Amino acid sequence: MSFNVLAIDQGTSSTKALVVSETGDILSQAEIAVHPTSVSDGGVEQDPEELLSSIIDAGRAALAATSSTVHAVGIANQGETAVAWNALGVPVHPAISWQDRRSSNVTERLRDSAARLHAITGLPLDPYFTAPKLAWLAQRVGDDVRVGGIDAWLNLRLTGRCITDASTASRSLLLDLDTRTWSDEAVGLFGLDADSLPDVVDCAGELGETSVFGPSLRVTGLAVDQQAALVGEHCLRAGEGKCTYGTGAFLLVTTGATARRSNNGLSASVAWQCGDDHAYCLDGQVYTAGSAVEWLRTIGLIEDAADLDVVATSAPSDSGVVCVPSFVGLGAPYWQPRAKATFEGLSLDTGAAEIVRAVLEGIAAQVAVLVRAAESDLGETIQVLRVDGGLTRSSVLMQTQADLLQIPVELFPSPHATALGVAALARYGARAAKSIGEGLPAPGRRYEPSISAAAATRRLERFERAVARVMESLSEGP
Repeated sequence: MSFNVLAIDQGTSSTKALVVSETGDILSQAEIAVHPTSVSDGGVEQDPEELLSSIIDAGRAALAATSSTVHAVGIANQGETAVAWNALGVPVHPAISWQDRRSSNVTERLRDSAARLHAITGLPLDPYFTAPKLAWLAQRVGDDVRVGGIDAWLNLRLTGRCITDASTASRSLLLDLDTRTWSDEAVGLFGLDADSLPDVVDCAGELGETSVFGPSLRVTGLAVDQQAALVGEHCLRAGEGKCTYGTGAFLLVTTGATARRSNNGLSASVAWQCGDDHAYCLDGQVYTAGSAVEWLRTIGLIEDAADLDVVATSAPSDSGVVCVPSFVGLGAPYWQPRAKATFEGLSLDTGAAEIVRAVLEGIAAQVAVLVRAAESDLGETIQVLRVDGGLTRSSVLMQTQADLLQIPVELFPSPHATALGVAALARYGARAAKSIGEGLPAPGRRYEPSISAAAATRRLERFERAVARVMESLSEGP
């Protein structure tokens, strides 16, 4: 009898639910949009109840669309988003998105502790991670209110258990990376209550039960979205890496069973934990990828993301226009939340095509910088980059990525790497698979470099000079 999993991918702009067979075939799927809201001072909020409802509705729709029996559930969450709730489990404040920068005051206050927090957690001190948002929220909600990651609250409402998996917990700035347990020292630095933190559990195993989808189902897989995609793209050995091009672009490279800290501005976190089987990864973030493309649409340079290649290919591949697409700050390896996007090399001849192409090249250049940082930390060259996400439909972006990296780029053959990854974890957690990697698809289309190494170096150096000017302008003050 086939072992089928309901895989939930709760993301920033939508929730996807897939029924996945033990061989990785998608038997049915459903998607429900969710609606992040930008507010003043760099804030991005979401309605927690909308996120929960989207999980339930998408899951029920996927189940209704197949006659196959489902045996377990795997749930991937959107990561560093925070929420506050009361004793009844009711949210008392909008969820604070991973994109939100309003907790910069918390990180500024703890600047002298940045090195110590990095040593404990493997993470740079930045508002991107969960703990600064939790501290920011705790200052604004009343007594008898619990603050935690969005996954802990969703798990509470879905299963009755306030739990977080090790991969998600490692994105908080509160987890001891070596022991994979909460760090009392880190928790104390942020002024949080250790007793209110969720229990840290494995990414695969018997993690709870839920009846919200109709039949009672075992929850046997939990992971943060990017680590789920790392599993989904079969990056299971040290030195294997992937990049997901969604709202942002997220590079992860598996480093093996021993935790290591980056010397090049990357984050280090748990890739997965399944009993004694665990692995770590290095990662870096480009905060605006799909969201930068949405900006292009909003200002009228493209009508839809599907127009990207049509517009971009009408401009030369090296027009001299350079974009640093830091619309909501710079992540790794720069960690500058106040950075703004810039364009250089504009002239009266510059049109929509040159600007669109420059944005795509800026995204690819930022990812290339992250890959180079990971290679420096690993002491070895990454042989191929596996990619997934909506923006991989842009051949211009993917070819530019291969050109700048000077290595092949392999396209994941499904738009659902995160869901397929958490499905694999759920199969393993239910003991329906002998390894995490069972039932995962082989890579699809492959992009090979089409320019010389010298040309790639020249273009990357030009991009990094533009980034340096962005950083210099911030040091000069207003």
